[in-house]
Amino acid sequence: MRSVLQQLHAEHGDFRLWSHEETGNNWTYQRDLAVAAWMKQAGLEWTDLQDEGVIRRLSSREGWARKWDSFMSNPITLPPRALPNIVSQDIGDIPTAADLNLRADNCPRRQSGGREAGLETLYSFLHERGQPYRRAMSSPALGAVHCSRLSPFLAWGALSLREVTQATWARQRELKAMGRRDGWRGSMSSFNGRLHWRNHFTQKLEDDPRIEFENFHTAYNGLRPAVPHQETLRAWATGETGLPFVDACMRSLNATGWLNFRMRAMLAAVSSYHLWQDWRRPGEHLARQFTDYEPGIHWSQMQMQSGTTGINTIRIYIPVKQGYDQDPSGAFIRQWLPELGDVPDTHLNEPWTWEDAGRVLGSDYPWPIIDHLAAAKTARQKIWAVRKTPDFRETANQVLDKHGSRSQTRRTRRKPKKQTVKANPSSQLSLPLDVGE
Repeated sequence: MRSVLQQLHAEHGDFRLWSHEETGNNWTYQRDLAVAAWMKQAGLEWTDLQDEGVIRRLSSREGWARKWDSFMSNPITLPPRALPNIVSQDIGDIPTAADLNLRADNCPRRQSGGREAGLETLYSFLHERGQPYRRAMSSPALGAVHCSRLSPFLAWGALSLREVTQATWARQRELKAMGRRDGWRGSMSSFNGRLHWRNHFTQKLEDDPRIEFENFHTAYNGLRPAVPHQETLRAWATGETGLPFVDACMRSLNATGWLNFRMRAMLAAVSSYHLWQDWRRPGEHLARQFTDYEPGIHWSQMQMQSGTTGINTIRIYIPVKQGYDQDPSGAFIRQWLPELGDVPDTHLNEPWTWEDAGRVLGSDYPWPIIDHLAAAKTARQKIWAVRKTPDFRETANQVLDKHGSRSQTRRTRRKPKKQTVKANPSSQLSLPLDVGE
């Protein structure tokens, strides 16, 4: 990056650098530090514009929601029709993935990108697909159709969050004027909330870049093995744990680059609790698979689903129950696990209970690599043991003050001695993640 800036300066003299703020991985943070240092040394001005509702150098979360609403209400600036090329020499051909020695993309059903596709997706969600959003978002199959599917376009910049937000607000006003009471208004309200939460989570990484690598709460340091069990991690990442609904979700993700939020949370929780893996390595696999990967959302959520924030409810999913709840017909499992074709519907979520399980398990499909109920019980005991240690509450309150929503912080501070976090093995994450839902 420095060499490029030096070349531009040598060819064109003094210039002013314009860019959008980015809350990315550590390497983008280090890049920005290097650019800032070079620009300062050269005596040049760098204007880094706010891109979304994330606020750089935020001193306090107080009033953050109002600032978000204000930013999203600003007029949308149309892009210029063309920009002059400031590079004098021929830049050559754009390298292909093969030229860069990148592996082939083994995701055959990935969403197509581009602004035109993004605008079409936005319109179809707001006017055609979104009516059952609120009730369909939890199902991996229904969610693939009725969730917005806008997150890749936002992640890659084909659409701006402001234009999506304003389009959603306009649709809400339209539905209200029409007096619609057929599910549309409730679904748009839920979606609007997720637009807010998108930046709420990204703000955490902006305020505390270390959470890409370190636990929110230091009491969890060393709780799980630093070096993952490779075979266990491989089975989880390839959809071969022997837990059908978990494996179907992972195979769907690997083939499409997308999964609804609830199932993302379940995959992360299974890796962290049932398989007792540190969140970093599973998080790296999921980050590579998500077409809509957003560092701020992703690493905050990986820690939430691992129970390492110290301030969020411990949610240990029962993967078999999730299958019964979210795929009652078994169609989703059968789509992604054709090797279970001979297993009766009544045993599809638990094929090891089928009297003829030996015909399939151990050959066409693996036996479960863990006893999921026993593993969940052990994980719950270990996590709760940490929460009972001295000084846990003090550090948790520091995390809450810095990263919690203001309503959550006030509620907690008002009655600190009565605050409890109950483990509910059948519960679902109630906080929305992003417009991947």
